[in-house]
Amino acid sequence: MDSDSGKPKKKTKNKQSGGVNVRWIVTISVVSFFMSVTMSYLSQRALENVGNIVAFVILLAFIGFGIIFDIIGVASTASSEKRFHSMAARKVPGAKQAIWIVRNAEKVGSFCNDVVGDISGIISGATSAVIITHLTNNAADLRSVLLSLAITGCVASLTIGGKAVGKTLGISRSEDIVFLVGRLLAFFSWKK
Repeated sequence: MDSDSGKPKKKTKNKQSGGVNVRWIVTISVVSFFMSVTMSYLSQRALENVGNIVAFVILLAFIGFGIIFDIIGVASTASSEKRFHSMAARKVPGAKQAIWIVRNAEKVGSFCNDVVGDISGIISGATSAVIITHLTNNAADLRSVLLSLAITGCVASLTIGGKAVGKTLGISRSEDIVFLVGRLLAFFSWKK
């Protein structure tokens, strides 16, 4: 019983005081672990026998992947579902999925920004370390330090600058982005 109102307290499944969803936290942590291990393994395997140009392309792909998911995460939290209701009533493909994205913005944002975005950042850092090792294998000390600083600085500036542009885009075009993602989800769920 609630001491203030005399009404029975509602039980919240898998939540502690403060509205923390323990089940979601455990799930996202486990998913993060397996995604991180998988992406790390795949990037290491991909970088084993490739040239420097291909390694840089892989690095840029990881950076781009993180930026794209950051945009989706921001758009999901900035968007309103109002526009999608009339579309769903007209059976526009992707509208139902867009409503789901907006209604689950906290989880979608957490997954896109924290899980995929952070893992992409970690993997791009590891990938740049492998590239630096390849490029500085027989290099003099000063050259290796300068090359390491240049690559690290470029990766950081591309990631941070890309995410800054992405956040602006995610906020200003949130409904268009959410609808695009909704259409992609509808397409892939239809293909099953």
